[in-house]
Amino acid sequence: MLSVRTILKMNPRYILFIHLVLNDLILLTTSICLFIFIFIFQTVSICLVFLLPPVLTAHNSPLILAFMAAECYISVCVPLRYETICTVKRTYIVIGTIWIISSLTILPDVFILFATEPLEFFNSRVFCERDNVFRSSYSVNKRNTSHIMFLVVVWITLFYTYFRILFVAKAAASNAKKARTTILIHGFQLLLCTMVYVQPLLNKVLTGSFPAASMFFVSFIIFQILPRFLSPIIYGLRDKTFSKYLTRTITCTITINIYPQKRLKMPS
Repeated sequence: MLSVRTILKMNPRYILFIHLVLNDLILLTTSICLFIFIFIFQTVSICLVFLLPPVLTAHNSPLILAFMAAECYISVCVPLRYETICTVKRTYIVIGTIWIISSLTILPDVFILFATEPLEFFNSRVFCERDNVFRSSYSVNKRNTSHIMFLVVVWITLFYTYFRILFVAKAAASNAKKARTTILIHGFQLLLCTMVYVQPLLNKVLTGSFPAASMFFVSFIIFQILPRFLSPIIYGLRDKTFSKYLTRTITCTITINIYPQKRLKMPS
């Protein structure tokens, strides 16, 4: 078990994957709490508390996936420099940078909210949605601009890494072909994750055709829940090393639960 922890802690790919899983876990947990408490506490102050973590972690996911695609590109296209470029220290610096970038997209909205809205607004009852809380035109315009920037950067990164790996895969190297397939599946997951950037626009377009509550629930399932189920499949079960140790851990756990060791009785 010690070797498993060593591999997970020292490999940048697994560090990013575990961070992605933890980020998605925070997102799903806080989102479910938001759905539960949205019908109990409908004041702006309570809504703000439950709204910030899902917004923050939703911005993290596409950025983490972009860096994971870049890590895959480095391992295939420049393998001799992989150990130099992808170090554990730099991986944690990347994770910290992701959180800082995501925080900078939402914290200014919070400051604007406290500066422009009266105190009575925080005690008012609203449907807990971002546009209903951050009503300032500046916040809306900043959100749309940042979403476009994130969308362009993430998809440029994905296309660049995919086509570079595609050219390397023509040499019939098995690792390159597997990486190409991973990036391709990765693109579908990234497509769903980046839909969070156009989700407000889609909600406005579809508001006239569908009930608001039903549309909000369906968009949450498609754009928030579904992409999180793909992460363990793409980066967990398809990875031989991770899958091997995961199977071994599950097998040992089941064996211990079914066949517990008998306590030896000491002779009196």
